[in-house]
Amino acid sequence: MSTERYVFPHKHLLGIEPLEPRDITALLDQARAFEEVCERTDIKIVPALRKKLVVNLFFENSTRTRNSFEIAQKRLSAEIINFDADTSSLAKGETLIDTAMNLEAMRPDLIVMRHSAPGAHALLSRHMKASIVNAGDGAHEHPTQALLDAYTLRKRFGKLEGLKVAIVGDIRHSRVVRSNMWLLTKMGAKVTLVGPPTLVPQELKATWPSIEISHDFDAVLPEQDAIMMLRAQFERGTGAYIPGQGEYSKFFQLNPARMKRAKKDVAVMHPGPINRGLEITSDVADGPNSLVLDQVTNGVPVRMAVMFLLCHPHGELVP
Repeated sequence: MSTERYVFPHKHLLGIEPLEPRDITALLDQARAFEEVCERTDIKIVPALRKKLVVNLFFENSTRTRNSFEIAQKRLSAEIINFDADTSSLAKGETLIDTAMNLEAMRPDLIVMRHSAPGAHALLSRHMKASIVNAGDGAHEHPTQALLDAYTLRKRFGKLEGLKVAIVGDIRHSRVVRSNMWLLTKMGAKVTLVGPPTLVPQELKATWPSIEISHDFDAVLPEQDAIMMLRAQFERGTGAYIPGQGEYSKFFQLNPARMKRAKKDVAVMHPGPINRGLEITSDVADGPNSLVLDQVTNGVPVRMAVMFLLCHPHGELVP
């Protein structure tokens, strides 16, 4: 029996694609240890990133992700700088690379970035010594969202392998779905993408041959263990791909009538923000099957685990 100790092998978290199942399991297990810290009634802080400088670079709006990362950083005792793109030299024409080089000169240990351009994080990683965490890049990936979704599913069902998960809605514009397809298929879950033909690109099967694609929500709904609803991203052009919001809701909204056809214990998920009344009704989003707020809660220990393992790849559990 091998006694070789596992070491997290990645300097950056640019996406789920480069991760092996063992890496994903290590992140989820580490998050479980940090969940115990978050659930304490007294001191919810550990010195895991003490004297580490973390810079948050958000070039797109964010509520859950940004606040979740900042809470995670504070619970790890990190030193934090929040970068405001609107008041930075980027507004004067400075390039992302110049911004990165200037930040590098300040010797940060870790950078958390959200950017509208796919691949922006990979570009940054080639110019900086600091570890880079992708907090969302265009329609490419959102790895920490997929990790917290997986953590939420594993906590609910005790496993990921064999779970049937339907991801429903605006597949075309979603970075969340791409990260989730990588993670769930790597971990042995059975993924079905559901949406109108215009919003579910068939070419996705070339990258993920094991996934199923359906344009009939009602047909696939009864066999699913979890239903992950996606927001219609009108700011990215979704309106041009559907005949109207009423027609979209008629066929792809999760509502009480459809919940009657689902498994009694089906898990309902949504990465947020929610367009209530469009892709999901409030009584379902807030109902007994909903794990939406659990996802938000679990985001903190998951992001603690990501930053900790990037800075401490041996992954010692923190008391």
